[in-house]
Amino acid sequence: QVQLVESGGGLVQAGDSLRLSCAASGRTLTGGTMGWFRQAPGKEREFVAAISRSGSTTFYVDSVKGRFTIFRVNAKNTVYLQMNSLKPKDTAVYSCAARMDSADAIYTRAYAYAYWGQGTQVTVSS
Repeated sequence: QVQLVESGGGLVQAGDSLRLSCAASGRTLTGGTMGWFRQAPGKEREFVAAISRSGSTTFYVDSVKGRFTIFRVNAKNTVYLQMNSLKPKDTAVYSCAARMDSADAIYTRAYAYAYWGQGTQVTVSS
């Protein structure tokens, strides 16, 4: 089992930055792909970013490319999402997800991930 706990959300103004953290316990994160998803009120959950097991590959939804960066520090069992130049449309609950297998791959669909955190609220005011 893997337990994921997100932190770092908050209320910021447009143009500000936030860094979300996803700390894992139970098993190390070195075993799998990690992803960030978000869900805004009244909308479906949306893929944001993913990082491969080795960290060598990352992938982003077009709307955050150039503004968000996903990275992992396996020694700390933590994955981060650095969010710069935030926009009001980035407002959502952000959740991290983990897929524990040996493939060094990227997954963008929620059903590919077995473990999920509770989420952290990010609110960007205009």
